[in-house]
Amino acid sequence: MCDAVAGISRVIHFPLLVANRAARLPPPETPGAIDPAVGQDNIDDTICRPGYAHAARPAYSITGPLKRHMMDAQHPGEAMAAYELDHLIPISIGGAPLDARDLWLQPRGGQANAGDKNVLAYVLWRLVCTHQVPLRTAQHEISHDWTRAYQLYATPENIAKYHFRHDEQAPD
Repeated sequence: MCDAVAGISRVIHFPLLVANRAARLPPPETPGAIDPAVGQDNIDDTICRPGYAHAARPAYSITGPLKRHMMDAQHPGEAMAAYELDHLIPISIGGAPLDARDLWLQPRGGQANAGDKNVLAYVLWRLVCTHQVPLRTAQHEISHDWTRAYQLYATPENIAKYHFRHDEQAPD
């Protein structure tokens, strides 16, 4: 393995051995929601098409006020930058772009943070789009317990294979 790829694995993949796992999972009212227009039969024409997630993502003019409202209700007085408005089931694997059941405030800091989940989302997207993991399996795994899904799918091998770069990750 070349040094650059080995470095990626060392930098990004840390086991998510979270003492209080429930604190890093979304609240029960956020079970995840899928876009009914995306299914296994059309992934090559939807989520696997370049630019799909960007085009499907709601504009900041919509998500900004929504995040502010959620911050005021759930984390009053805290900095907005400390949390990411996250799609539990990422748009990139068929999450519903504006369904409240799929949106939650995920911490950007600490263990099992938004950056870690973004790594998992990228790996799952690649695994789904290369037809190695069925779409519904990926959606179920990430919405049921994304920290467990990270352990299963965001392996150093998968991260290295797909050349995921931490500095290129985009919030979901």
